[in-house]
Amino acid sequence: MTSATYQKLVATQYHDTFRGAVAIVTAPLTQPQAGELLIRNRYAGVNAGFDTLSCQGKVPYINLVPPFDVGVEAVGNVVAIGPGVTGFQVGDAVATTGRGGGYREYQRLPAQQVIPIPSAIPEILTLMPTGVSALVALEQAGEMGQGETVLITAAAGGTGHLAVQLALLAGNRVIAVCGSEAKAQRLQALPCVQQPHSPGLRIVNYRRESLEAVLAQEYPQGIDLMFDCVGQQVFDTGLKHLAVRGRLVVVGFISEYAAGLETVNQPRIYEQLFWKAASVRGFLMPHYAEHSAAARDRLLTLFHTGELQVLVDPHPFVGIAAITDAVEYLLSGQSCGKVVVQLAD
Repeated sequence: MTSATYQKLVATQYHDTFRGAVAIVTAPLTQPQAGELLIRNRYAGVNAGFDTLSCQGKVPYINLVPPFDVGVEAVGNVVAIGPGVTGFQVGDAVATTGRGGGYREYQRLPAQQVIPIPSAIPEILTLMPTGVSALVALEQAGEMGQGETVLITAAAGGTGHLAVQLALLAGNRVIAVCGSEAKAQRLQALPCVQQPHSPGLRIVNYRRESLEAVLAQEYPQGIDLMFDCVGQQVFDTGLKHLAVRGRLVVVGFISEYAAGLETVNQPRIYEQLFWKAASVRGFLMPHYAEHSAAARDRLLTLFHTGELQVLVDPHPFVGIAAITDAVEYLLSGQSCGKVVVQLAD
């Protein structure tokens, strides 16, 4: 080991904002115990929605009481191996997706929770667990078929740009909603969009045209499947335009994470759903954990064969101190692709 201590980010209190909840803590760096690996994190993926909600104490399926470690996915290299561990060598590139293991310079954990990867590159962070969530949400919660019309919101984000590609590769027409021309151009340049057999991608820059008008004029038969990460008005618009037996999958509601939930005074949604036999379904990956390994393997294959392109946001964030900036950057809506923090060279 090169140091006796390391830094990590810890939620020391509940707070409305991620920045107000966390602090950098120096902790002792200890040798791995039997069955464990010590890993130096090189890159951590940012999940601003989960980060913010957990620091507000609003993640109902886990009981997090401050202080608790924050961050989830990371890629890095093995630096020490505990007794009894086989199949790993010092220097191996690995990925981890354990809660509390991301926003720290080092982590020590059981070897069976570590995923070997060819190299510790930031692109892997988009596939695990972000891409896994996109694939499982579309196929399991959304029951995505072929030849359908699929609406993806936050389409240029870390989850959205993969959902766009997965829906296209499955043979569906895709409506991709984003908020800038730069994001639209990156989506249009995706390899699967350029293929002659592509079923078609309609990009809607909501700052330049009305999603409501596009759906009403161009898709009068409605939307078969909506993959929504945004919420608020976008959710309402998609709900209105669901097709007969259409499915709206709630993958998140990033528009309300920072400011809190909006109180809505309007008729209940069952009237809109009933006459179309449509449905709204919530998606949370821990409730679909049995599909995780298979989805991960499929995504890695698609990535390594070049069928799936991974977008990593180019904005540089370096070091533990930059994590709060990265979270706020993602929540601001500026990001294009997965937001990543570099923790080591």
